[in-house]
Amino acid sequence: MNWLDLIGWAGSALLVWSLLQARILRLRALNLVGCLVLIGYNAALAVWPMVGLNVVLAVINIWYLRKMLATRHDEATYQVVEVGVDDQFLAHTLRVHGADIARFNPGFRWPPGTAAERSAFLVVRADEVVGVVLSHAEPGGVAQIDLDYVTQRFRDFTPGEFVYRRSRLFTDRGFRRVVSPPGMVAPYYHRLGFRPEGDAYVLDLPAPPVGGRA
Repeated sequence: MNWLDLIGWAGSALLVWSLLQARILRLRALNLVGCLVLIGYNAALAVWPMVGLNVVLAVINIWYLRKMLATRHDEATYQVVEVGVDDQFLAHTLRVHGADIARFNPGFRWPPGTAAERSAFLVVRADEVVGVVLSHAEPGGVAQIDLDYVTQRFRDFTPGEFVYRRSRLFTDRGFRRVVSPPGMVAPYYHRLGFRPEGDAYVLDLPAPPVGGRA
């Protein structure tokens, strides 16, 4: 097997591997790289129909990647919906993703062992749930996050930012600090402006607006 064949096999392997990815951004990126490799391989062999096919696939991948990256922080793309803590759809979502939730939040229990005020939010993209944020109130205006979960398809994005930064769901309730879940695996809070404090991450919130909820 010569070096050109190795390049062809590598491009084909990348295409197959990309289709095994659950994360849509990673799938598109790997698929694009595989297409580019196969464009070069087939051009070297003068197999022009395959060159044309991979050019078309590469353009499609670039179009989707550009759209994903342009809308990853777009409030028109993701919405935060508050639901009741005893909501049946929330319970269903937690059951469906239970194994994956336990993987990243091994100490998660809902409801927490407290009688404090609890809140539940679903982050949605159109009619698809992409994230769940559950919290309860602690003394001193602290919102303790019990669960911050992003579904596997959207894990390359940061839908949680719409709960913490843009929707004012905590500041409108009079909270002054948000504390990340204890024991969370691979936290991403440094990207949202949280600061490390002990074993957790903390976000200091601005004062609630005049007339806001307390």
